[in-house]
Formats: sequence, C-alpha cells, structure tokens
Amino acid sequence: MYEYFCALVVGIVEGLTEYIPVSSTGHMIIVGHMLGFEGTLADLFDVFIQLGAILSVLVVYHEKFTYILNTHHWFRRKGPSVFNICIAMFPACLMGLLFHGFIKHRLFSPTTVIIGLVLGGIFMIVAEKARKGKEFAVTDVDKISTKQSFIIGLFQCLSLWPGFSRSGSTIAGSLLLGISRKAGADFTFIMAVPLMFLACFYDLLKVIGSLSVSDLGVLAVGFVTAFVVAYASILWFLKFLNTSTLTGFAIYRFFVAAFALVYFW
Repeated sequence: MYEYFCALVVGIVEGLTEYIPVSSTGHMIIVGHMLGFEGTLADLFDVFIQLGAILSVLVVYHEKFTYILNTHHWFRRKGPSVFNICIAMFPACLMGLLFHGFIKHRLFSPTTVIIGLVLGGIFMIVAEKARKGKEFAVTDVDKISTKQSFIIGLFQCLSLWPGFSRSGSTIAGSLLLGISRKAGADFTFIMAVPLMFLACFYDLLKVIGSLSVSDLGVLAVGFVTAFVVAYASILWFLKFLNTSTLTGFAIYRFFVAAFALVYFW
C-alpha cells in the first residue's frame, strides 16, 4: 500500500510541476528521496507518469495538433509547424543523445537539483528585468518564426540539467527574443510533446524488462493522477501568464532549494 501512496504523491507532484517553471524533475528527485521511493520501479514509474502529463497537453491543445498534423501545414515557417518543432527539438535531442549517460548518472542528485533551481530562478529574473517596460514583438504562437523556434530550442538545452526546468528556460528565453510569456508557453508545451515522448520511449526501452504484473496498479495510479493534475495545472498556468510574470516562480525555486539544502544536509 505504501507504493500506491507514493504513486499518488509523486503523480500529483509531476502533474503540478511538469509544465510550470519550477522543474518537475527536480521536485520528483527531492520527493522521491524523502519518500524513499527509489530503485527500478521508481525509474519505471517516472517514465509512465510523464506519459500521463504528455497526454494532458494533447487534450488541451487538440485543435492545434489537428492543424499541425495536417500534411498541408507541415512546412509552415511560422508557428508550431512540424518543421519548426523539429528545428526546435534538434539541439536538445542531440545533446540528450550525446550526454544521456552522464546526465542520468551524474546529474540526478539533490545537489545538482539545488544548483539548477537557483540558476534557473536567476535566469528567469534576468529575463523579466530585460523585458520590463518593452513591447512584445510576438504575442501569438502562430507568429513565431523558424529562427526563433531554433533559438528557443537552444534555450531548452538548459533543461537537460535537472532543476533548471524546460518551461522556465524556454519561456525566459522567449522573453529575451521579444515573445510574450503566453506565446512562449504555448510553443513550449506543444514542442514538449514529441520531445518528451521520444525521451520517455528511450528510457522505457531500458527498463521495461523489469516490469511485472504487480507493478501495473502502481503505474496506473501515477499515470491517471499525473494526467488529471497536469491538465488542471496547464489551464491555470496559461491564465496566470496573461497577467503575471515569472518572478514569483523564481522566488519559489529559491525557497525549494533552501529547503532541500537544509533537509539533505
């Protein structure tokens, strides 16, 4: 029963944090350590609940994905087309493949997460200060160019460091490019679907052999929980970005880093 409790807690944490700029990976590493939920099942579980979070984006943006997947729109040079998404995904995919082993074995620890939380928070504050008082050149995700897509993809590479946050690095990067927070978030979430699916599939192939029938219930609880909570989290965050900045999330990250520092040391 304790594993089901862990599945519920970690599923909630994943759903709440996957798409807001506080680092879901960082929170899951910290919470996993606190719960003692580690090992092979935990590794497999982390992959499955991310798939639940991915499904929530497909539901929220179902009309966008229907448009994007129409072959007539694949090569549009504006907005989240298949072409622009591939361009944006390329840097992180390349770095992820080249440094996958190093990232998984050296960077997934409370220490590196604390560093990522702090650095990511500083980056968001810097981006907000740089944008303060200036008009946005792009306020609609469908106006983002191929060049901007690629640069957003470069910023996404920062999220390979656990604790940095994909949405935090890409939305802050979008601000530096003159793209509004909402447009940057829309592009980030849509781009994340194929990238997260590929990453999950890659990780799943490495641990699927350890799956047993008794694990299915735990995985199902985490999957459904992550989907429901992530769906609500995305809707709330998109409304929040219409009137607020990233600074509050940056401050929250500093508090989490301080808590983790005290807790683990």
